[in-house]
Parts: sequence; C-alpha cells; structure tokens
Amino acid sequence: MSKLLAIALGLLLATPSLAADWKYEGGTVPIAYFDNGDAQFQFACRGGDLAMAYWVRKPSKEVAAAATLSLAINASGTTSASLAATGGTIFAQDFPLVHNDGSSILVRGPVARQWAGIAQRAADLIRVGFVRHKGQGGLEVFDGQEFGASGSNAAIAKVLRQCG
Repeated sequence: MSKLLAIALGLLLATPSLAADWKYEGGTVPIAYFDNGDAQFQFACRGGDLAMAYWVRKPSKEVAAAATLSLAINASGTTSASLAATGGTIFAQDFPLVHNDGSSILVRGPVARQWAGIAQRAADLIRVGFVRHKGQGGLEVFDGQEFGASGSNAAIAKVLRQCG
C-alpha cells in the first residue's frame, strides 16, 4: 500500500513539469500555445493563414494606454538574456494594440512565420514582451513574460503543417 501511495505522490509531483510543455489543440483552428498564467503566447492557423498572438491578462498602465508599441522576442534560452538586450532579441514592427479584458497583439504573415521558427528553435526559454525605444537609447520593456520552450518545436510544427 505504501508503494502505491509513493507512486501516486510521485505522479502528482511530475504533473507540473508536464504542464510546462507547449500544448497543441486541433480542430477547426489548430493552435499551439503556452500559457504561464499571466500571459499566453500562441501560433494558430486562422483561415489558412498563420497567426501569432501574445496576450497579457493584466497589462501595465503603459501598455493599456499605448496606441502602438513594438513586440520583441528573445529565444536564446540563457538566463542572462533579456528583451532589453540587443543581442538575440528580434523585433516586430509597430502594430496597433487590441484591448479586450487585457492587452493582446495578433500578427499574421511573414512576421508570424519568422517568430514561429524562432520559437521552434528555442532552447529553454522564450521571452516575449512589449518594448519601445527610449529617447536616450536602449529599450523599455513592458509586460515581458517568459515561456518554456519544451515541446514548442513539435506543437508549432503541427500548426505549420496545416497552414500553407
């Protein structure tokens, strides 16, 4: 009986690590996503086009009030990497923000494909956030989030197979 209890407890402890993987959902809108509780980063095949979305549940006041911001990704996987660093950080051009009980951005086309490839090649961590250039140089980061990279390659590949 104690062996069964130990096995059951071991499985319960292993469950959070499984929850840290990227998820894939098929259906009419295939989607690969990672939800860390504060934000979600996803790739989906919407109407035959690849779309990338980033959604923050409780945006900062700077993001909530912004008309436009850039979006940045850093998938170097090193603990020293940050979105504010120029090495390894890639930017999408300015996009208007769409607000709906939080802050989100939806990108289609070549930028979504480029970022899908970046997310697929990530080692351990994917950092995504809203950024803007400071007047005196450098970057300000707002609502930056970290997402694990485990399973991103396979989950995003499933979406890409369905998006021409």
